[in-house]
Amino acid sequence: MLVVVALVLLGLGAPLTAGATTGTDWTSRTSARDSIWRSVAYGNGLFVAVGDISGTSDQVMTSPDGITWTIRTAARDEDWSSVTYGNGLFVAVAKTGSRDRVMTSPDGITWTDRSTAGADEDWQSITYGSGLFVAVANTGLGQRVMTSADGITWTRGTSAATDYDWVSVVYGNGLFVAVGMAGGVMTSPDGLAWTNRTAAAMNHWMSVTYGNGLFVAVARIGSGNRVMTSPDGTTWTSRTSAPDNSWASVVYGNGLFVAVSTTSGTGNQVMTSPDGTTWTSRTSAANNPWSSVAYGNGLFVAVAISGTSNLVMTSGAYIPEAPAAPTAVAGNASATITVTATAGATYPATSHTVTASPGGLTCTITGASGSCTITGLTNGTPYTFTATATNDGGTSTASAPSSSVTPSGTGGTTTTTTPTPPSNVKWRITERLVTTQVATATFTAAANTTYTLSATFTAAHLAKLRGTCKITTKNKRRIATCTIRLTTAGKWRVSITPTVAGVAGTPATKIITVQRRPTTPQAAEHPTG
Repeated sequence: MLVVVALVLLGLGAPLTAGATTGTDWTSRTSARDSIWRSVAYGNGLFVAVGDISGTSDQVMTSPDGITWTIRTAARDEDWSSVTYGNGLFVAVAKTGSRDRVMTSPDGITWTDRSTAGADEDWQSITYGSGLFVAVANTGLGQRVMTSADGITWTRGTSAATDYDWVSVVYGNGLFVAVGMAGGVMTSPDGLAWTNRTAAAMNHWMSVTYGNGLFVAVARIGSGNRVMTSPDGTTWTSRTSAPDNSWASVVYGNGLFVAVSTTSGTGNQVMTSPDGTTWTSRTSAANNPWSSVAYGNGLFVAVAISGTSNLVMTSGAYIPEAPAAPTAVAGNASATITVTATAGATYPATSHTVTASPGGLTCTITGASGSCTITGLTNGTPYTFTATATNDGGTSTASAPSSSVTPSGTGGTTTTTTPTPPSNVKWRITERLVTTQVATATFTAAANTTYTLSATFTAAHLAKLRGTCKITTKNKRRIATCTIRLTTAGKWRVSITPTVAGVAGTPATKIITVQRRPTTPQAAEHPTG
């Protein structure tokens, strides 16, 4: 009989906020290879799955996002049943092997054999808590527990009096709790001394987790009672599962209990509960026998023991990366901050929160990028700004700070209107040579406006303008004069363009003809038109 092992992973880090579809809607992902994937865990930004493929050591796969998976080489070719993460280390246990049924990895990629000190048992599950790795087995005479402070050196422990087939262990609220076949439950405050407890029903309990002040276990047999809960690990209460499936694994994350089943062909191989008591059936991404589910960084990830290139499914949204440092422009007792979307983000942000330092004032940007304005700043005080990105998976860490800006009383938003063309423009040819003329424009200038006199040769010719004339007026209006040299015989279009605060107005234009031979100098003024 195939024993399906479920790892229960405790949520790591602070709780996250996610959308209502997390745990409900599931998506198939392509596994690194078609294997018997028995367990999945999350730690240090990485999902790690272990399994069993006879005759090969390609029994580990890893993914930074639950979507793209890469095969890794296990320490040896064994039937790896469970993996966990704790104290900076991934640790996996196996059901086969000769005194080497443990392997460890600091990164999930490179794995090292570890000795189990003669504990050649069928190790089914491993967890980490209170500075200790604890594994349980379904074989052995009274010694179906082993512990390790570092994952390397292991000590045999004595399980509770009755040798149940222990298949899952978890740590929560200062207590290790293990469950097993035929109603087995035992607890330990230190992983060394264990006490038998009475299960809510004599079911084959396959997995146990802890979350929100509650231990929750699921079973693969039972009639309407394949879930049991306990606030303390001692007293257990039967709960009604959504359907009577062969529930193999349960995990808590993001305010939700999620269980997966090895029952095939029904499409209802997931159930969820916000409180561990009331459960709702969900549709799995594929009708595979799902053996284990984990939660990390806003995402539920489940693996299966059979299927075709779809032995992984995910639910939820991965937390976005921290955005790049924002840019800031100071105003009058305010600043406008711009955040740019992270290029190539797999899980883009749906909003950003910008925070000022000092003071902690904030503003919000809706969308993957954009700008917002923080008001109420103190003029004369330098400020920097950081941004966090948020999506359905949660909120990222803060960005690097922006460059420092200082609000001032002369800052703030400037309302700019399009400048009008210069008035009373008079054109004068001040010098006339062979194929060269010098044109001067005199006009009434507006205050605080830049005027640029430029010229374009209207024929298809390679003639070049020798330069442009640019003047900037001050606060008072005045009569302005701008002179420009035209070269090459033909027709030139000369323009005076007014600009205010970067906004260009309609130019005043005039066509001037450059003669091919000297002529009498033109002295008359010609109004534009």
